[in-house]
Amino acid sequence: MNPAIPAPPSHLTLLAVALAACWSPAMADEGRVVIEGQRQHYRSLSVTGATKLDTPLSDLPQSVRVITGELLDDAGVTTLAGALDLASGVSRQSNLGGLWDSYALRGFTGDPNFGSDYLVNGFSSSRGYNGVRDGANTDSVEVLKGPASALYGRGEPGGTVNIVTRKPRFTPGTTIDAGVDRYGGRRAAIDLTGPVSENVAYRLNAAIDSGDSFRDHVDHERVLVAPSVVWLIGDATTLSYEVEAVQQRTPFDRGVVAVNGELGLIPNSRFLGEPDDGKVTVKSVGQQLFVRHELNAGWSLQGGVSYRDSSLRGFSSQLNDIGADGRTARRQRRLNDWYSVDRSGRIEAVGRFATGGVKHHVLAGFDAYAFDDDRIQLRRNPGADMPYAIDLYQPVYGGVAAPLALSVSTRERQRSRAVYLQDQLDLAPRWKALVGVRRDSYDQTVVNRRLARASTQSLGATSPRVGLVYQPLPTLSLYASAAEGFRPNSGISLDNAAFPAESSRAYEAGAKIDSADGKLGATVALYRITKDNVLTVDPRNTDYSVPAGAVASKGVEVDVAGDLARDLRLSLAYAFTDAVVT
Repeated sequence: MNPAIPAPPSHLTLLAVALAACWSPAMADEGRVVIEGQRQHYRSLSVTGATKLDTPLSDLPQSVRVITGELLDDAGVTTLAGALDLASGVSRQSNLGGLWDSYALRGFTGDPNFGSDYLVNGFSSSRGYNGVRDGANTDSVEVLKGPASALYGRGEPGGTVNIVTRKPRFTPGTTIDAGVDRYGGRRAAIDLTGPVSENVAYRLNAAIDSGDSFRDHVDHERVLVAPSVVWLIGDATTLSYEVEAVQQRTPFDRGVVAVNGELGLIPNSRFLGEPDDGKVTVKSVGQQLFVRHELNAGWSLQGGVSYRDSSLRGFSSQLNDIGADGRTARRQRRLNDWYSVDRSGRIEAVGRFATGGVKHHVLAGFDAYAFDDDRIQLRRNPGADMPYAIDLYQPVYGGVAAPLALSVSTRERQRSRAVYLQDQLDLAPRWKALVGVRRDSYDQTVVNRRLARASTQSLGATSPRVGLVYQPLPTLSLYASAAEGFRPNSGISLDNAAFPAESSRAYEAGAKIDSADGKLGATVALYRITKDNVLTVDPRNTDYSVPAGAVASKGVEVDVAGDLARDLRLSLAYAFTDAVVT
């Protein structure tokens, strides 16, 4: 079966109201300068070209696509999936029946047990069950191509996605947005910001999105509430706190079925689950606390913690196979009850200095995370006499499956610690280099409670990275880079064994060209990536996985973005990706 990937809804904005008033002209100007600096700081912590340093993208030996909030607004994008459609090398993947975001970057999709990896303000925010991400509190989306393990540790070699959230401002403002789509969907969002005092400001983003889809019996309800606050503690210290609370309810929908390997024999709208199963509920609450302190003109300390708990619970009926008549399909009924807690933190020193004629932009840091995941699954496999079956061409709903039995009951515990160091060097007016290395230590324990067995492993990984940039013209940068990465695999095999971690190696070369006025930029990148120990479905039991061996990807990408003229913005993306199991 192919996953059901709904076309992005074409929202028609019905109302957009922006209100602004001055709290105090002097305070507003001062606060705006500080907050804009803090906002840029958040960008530098996450990507700003991939180094966590405030350096131009043209100085970095890597392809980076920054999808701005202005572009997202112009394109009417309200989800992460819609934003990533605007970047080259990104393609949508199986989204677990519409329950979370899933995409491939340069041909690599990530852990099938969870949605695809992404960061929020530089913190991993995809471990666990977080639903389809709404864009109501998104300021920009940064797509960092190639491995980022030298900075962020575990991750996909195809690239890293970071979401920069909207920050509080000291200038009051209110924006209300509402819309409908062609499937009867309804969406409303509000954005409130302003000062609480001379050194404290708040922001509140909220959205509600509900409606049907092009799939029969498939609708959705999503709610997001995201308050945040920033506190300017003196002249050198800034503290911020953010919350994201999400609830999503939608039926589990595996998608369109291919009959005898052929698509199109049944309508794309045909739902082959069971409407009486009801909706699967996803809940997620994330919190982030971040502090930055300026030591002097050249050095600063920054650090933060993140806490997120999430859950997924609901019934589903999924096709198992199709009978010899080519129209009667057996179905398997399930109950999934999953819960996770993810805690992470980091502290970093950022500075710059010179040795001889070489300028250094240095980042040194330590981070750690603790992730706990509990999964319970009840299911009933169909028997040979085709109980709980459905006709593909004339479906009749209301079937009753046999009582469910416990099939999966696991508890996984992950603990990770890492140190990292990165130096961006200005070697000469036209030459720049980037070197970095990170060392991760990782412990994993998976307990199979149904079998009363446990599997434990400890892993270590060193992730180096090196790159070189040559700038023959002020508007042209030529670059080349090489990097290694890793990614621990979650879960256990059918034989109750933990999986080895994925390991990857990537090479990239490219060119970055900017217009003379800096309003339009383009990046062309060539790459080759190899990865080992990739998981795939175990043919002995499709509820389990096995390491498939090696996968390789190579390709070319083109990204062009900027302003062509007043009120005319361009966003162009092209990619050719050749990914194969080797």
